[in-house]
Amino acid sequence: MPDKSIRNRNWTREELILAFNLYCKIPYGTFHNRNPKIIELAKLIDRTPDALALKLSNFASFDPYHRTRGVKGMPNTSKLDKVIWDEFTNNWDDLIFESEKILATRQKTTIEKKYRFEDIDSKKGEHRISEIKIRVNQNFFRSVILSIYNFKCAISGIDIPDLLVASHIIPWSKNEKERLNPHNGICLSPLYDKCFDRGYIGITPDFKVAVSKDLKRNLHKDYFGRHFGNFENSKISLPDRFLPIAEFLAYHYENVFKK
Repeated sequence: MPDKSIRNRNWTREELILAFNLYCKIPYGTFHNRNPKIIELAKLIDRTPDALALKLSNFASFDPYHRTRGVKGMPNTSKLDKVIWDEFTNNWDDLIFESEKILATRQKTTIEKKYRFEDIDSKKGEHRISEIKIRVNQNFFRSVILSIYNFKCAISGIDIPDLLVASHIIPWSKNEKERLNPHNGICLSPLYDKCFDRGYIGITPDFKVAVSKDLKRNLHKDYFGRHFGNFENSKISLPDRFLPIAEFLAYHYENVFKK
């Protein structure tokens, strides 16, 4: 366990980047000193699990969703905490990759060895680095989306991780800046992910499921009621952080959904 002088030292930018990385990846209700992932990272950065758990709670105090719930950080929340929050939320693409590289180094490995992307081993130079970054960041985005929805489909409640997809609200190809923004993600099972991606279902800015006219042409079929009719106009399950942004949902509703 770190001695008192180590525990009282100021947090470094690198330590806070790793703390925020973990903040994104584990459910909000698990920010406590018994969480194995908190214990593991605390050891890597030479902090106590208590200190790391408190730091995660400090980050939660910057989330607009939690602010509306009255969540406040500890009195010793530092200016650097907010700086790291802003760095991530203004540049997810670069900060995700930076945090994953730092984490790999702390784990005494490399990003290439950790993720084992065998199918890109033949690629060289900048093209290889770019491809690795895309894969690592996509993996991070999926981890975050599943975590904040507590590993459940927001529509059906299916809770088998292998059957869940991190869906983009604004499609990947339409807005490069928001591709990795957790506010632009919803956890769905493959059926609803495909329907959402193709515009057969939408989610209104007030978080209700809308069913397209094209899909309603199958109203008389048995599967319609079970898989679609039962959920129409019902509110999706909301995440515990990074609430979907209304403007993103409105974009999908106006530009992708088959009204």
